Amino acid sequence: MQNLQQVVDFLKGNNLVLATAESCTAGLMASLVADISGSGAVMECGYVVYAVRAKREMLGVSLETIDRFGLTSEEVAREMALGALQRCGAGVTLANTGLAEAEGPMDGVVCFACAMTVDGEQRVLSETCQFNGERNAVREQAARHGLLALDRYINDLRNPAMQQD
Repeated sequence: MQNLQQVVDFLKGNNLVLATAESCTAGLMASLVADISGSGAVMECGYVVYAVRAKREMLGVSLETIDRFGLTSEEVAREMALGALQRCGAGVTLANTGLAEAEGPMDGVVCFACAMTVDGEQRVLSETCQFNGERNAVREQAARHGLLALDRYINDLRNPAMQQD
């Protein structure tokens, strides 16, 4: 997809309602969707979960996963996406966790996960990307990346051969 209107149109065309679970972008993905006219038909809710406690209590992310893989990991993003899917009425969830500003190689690293139920089975996929720029530029790039990749994520989730274990 090329723009946010296409994201909303894609969700409408597929009768999907979105929920976000955001750490790094702090609600920016949900806000960008809400900027589009007609988004009320495709947006369920948005979780902003910066703190470990919020990730655990609001989305059920396990402390073991956090301790083993770290807060900025695909494993945490996957649990965030699945936790949102289990806790609200959305048909698809999009999560992220990352470092918008850090010293060293983790600077700008953001992990994304998308989850949905397909044929009665909860499925999730994830990816890690790195963005360049200052803190808010990284957050903006990450939010747009996740939303504009939503059609690819959903198509991959619908195709069992694309599943990650």
